[in-house]
Amino acid sequence: MSTAVDDDLWSAIGDPIRRTMIDLLLAGGPGTATSLSERLPVTRQAVSKHLAVLDRVGLVHAAPAGRERHYQVDEAQLARAVAQLSAVGATWDARLRRIKQIAEAIERDRTNNQGE
Repeated sequence: MSTAVDDDLWSAIGDPIRRTMIDLLLAGGPGTATSLSERLPVTRQAVSKHLAVLDRVGLVHAAPAGRERHYQVDEAQLARAVAQLSAVGATWDARLRRIKQIAEAIERDRTNNQGE
């Protein structure tokens, strides 16, 4: 199965504050910009901007509740991100195995040629 990498998704996940926000929402359930800002080293306005990025790529969804918006993680989109990461990891594992094989072949040739 081929899994295309979504650069926007990974750009959103690449920020450590946004990853922490996802962790907080997963651990504590839906949260608001205010409740998240109380647990993060950034302002409420910064949290709102981060949430907008996560919402744009579909990692969180907001539900209006009075004057607040309650955000929760879209677990299907998060699973998609995990699948992409696994696919990229598998690709790099294969590349590194091939590099190791090439390096071992070079070393064997060097050892064999020294004995001549």
